[in-house]
Amino acid sequence: MSGERGTYAVDVRTGRLGEVMGRVGGYVQLRPVGGGRKWDCPPESAEPAPQDAVLRERVRRLNRESVTGVT
Repeated sequence: MSGERGTYAVDVRTGRLGEVMGRVGGYVQLRPVGGGRKWDCPPESAEPAPQDAVLRERVRRLNRESVTGVT
């Protein structure tokens, strides 16, 4: 995967979805959709995320925030 900043990828090792933040030391750095702690993913384990998965994760996060009052 090219790992272009601002795109979304799935870490196939864990199934986690993340926004590509860049590349460091040969790894793609991913951050959870909507924020959180970044993690490193080998480029061969990062696949482009389907648009529906990104949308689903954004809606899930907004729903959580509306229930807890956290923004």
